[in-house]
Amino acid sequence: MLKVAIAGLSNESCSFSSVQSSFADFQFVRGQELRARYPFLAAYPDIAFVPLLRVRAIPGGPVAPAVFHAGLDELIPALREGGPWDGVYLEMHGATFVAGMEDAESVYLKAVREAVGPHCVIAASYDLHGNVSEAVIRQLDILTAYRTAPHIDVPETCERAVRLLVEALRSGERPYIGFVRVPVLLPGEKTATEWEPGRSLYAALPSLIDGRRVTDASILVGYAWADEPRSSASMVALGHDPDAVQEAVTRLARAYWEARHAFQFGSAAGEMAWCVQTALNSPATPVFISDSGDNITAGGAGDVNVALRTLLESNVRKAAYISMVDPESVAVCAAAGIGAEVALQLGGKRDSRFGGPLNVSAKVLRIQPNGPDNRHVVAQIGPVTTVITERRSAFLEVSQLLALGIDPAAYQIVCVKLGYLSPEFKAAAALSLLALTTGAVDQRLESLPFQRVGRPIFPLDPDLKWEVPRNPLLPRRV
Repeated sequence: MLKVAIAGLSNESCSFSSVQSSFADFQFVRGQELRARYPFLAAYPDIAFVPLLRVRAIPGGPVAPAVFHAGLDELIPALREGGPWDGVYLEMHGATFVAGMEDAESVYLKAVREAVGPHCVIAASYDLHGNVSEAVIRQLDILTAYRTAPHIDVPETCERAVRLLVEALRSGERPYIGFVRVPVLLPGEKTATEWEPGRSLYAALPSLIDGRRVTDASILVGYAWADEPRSSASMVALGHDPDAVQEAVTRLARAYWEARHAFQFGSAAGEMAWCVQTALNSPATPVFISDSGDNITAGGAGDVNVALRTLLESNVRKAAYISMVDPESVAVCAAAGIGAEVALQLGGKRDSRFGGPLNVSAKVLRIQPNGPDNRHVVAQIGPVTTVITERRSAFLEVSQLLALGIDPAAYQIVCVKLGYLSPEFKAAAALSLLALTTGAVDQRLESLPFQRVGRPIFPLDPDLKWEVPRNPLLPRRV
């Protein structure tokens, strides 16, 4: 029976954030809890899958080195003691930034490779917002990435990575890997797969794959808010015909480069004041506004209050703001109790670079537990129903709002700390607008203090000339 270990490291880390991601932000998922994430493993009764450790967190700031090393200090001995292994499947993200370290995934993968040896086949699934380096590719035998943003194909991508791994193990033949770094770095809000040109670029992937000559192909648009040399778009192709693999990855790289000027926001975008006024003029409601510069799901600190301040200074009759991370304000509200009027200094504490706390008077409407140390408070601040959380929390589903007594349909404006809307919010919105707000994940990349990113790169260097490398094929591990 073939023996395959399961592990992973999954976090999208904004290097521009002033708030580190600590142990409290991460989940260490092991054993049967980890195995339950992959029900498709039952299709391979002849393979012993051994779930070890997947370390994950929602996007955040730089990862504390102690967290990264704690994961490796548990995983590597488990790999050494549990071997020999025929294969390893790793569910990764690809954009983990560890404070004081460069290319954290390559460090992680090198440690895994050294633990299992050169004959073990290693396959990884990546988020399409992963930043891939050649050092990463040289440790892997298989890499495949999501094909949708918003991400609705996560289970399918995990299953595809395992299928490719099993095929390599059963055949005894590892694929050739083609890899091209394309010097383009754009935010996910411009490179989503629901509109052009992302939609057509990703729709073309299946036509490149014939199951033998080319077994898989991926477009990784990269993660724009990590200031590292590897941060960029990248193309990956796998297969057993080196010429076909090279042709596929070259075609992807050329198409992506040629489309660089065509990438655009999927919603009308502008300053927060413009978004609010456009929403107030809209005959249809609710209008969803994304507070994109402090997007929690991209790594924002979650307590920049510029968008909330603009809402409060407007003529809005009824709005909802979701959400503000402020444990001190949650504590004040919880101590006062439901129905109490409280004075709050809201936001501007975790990341004060974009303005300090906002002094407001609020009425406590609801206090709701949401897991350990993460109470959610709903407070009425003038015309704005505001969700305040103890910890950074991603709001992506209408059911999350309904559980807090907030029905989006009842509001003129629903402002959320997101970039592009989740599928549920998009369906609930009569109109969606992208506010170009300040924050660690500002959409206006040219305004960010890049120092380490590989230059030249578009759009930081708009006049860049570039051609696809002549030989994008990496040596195959045998």
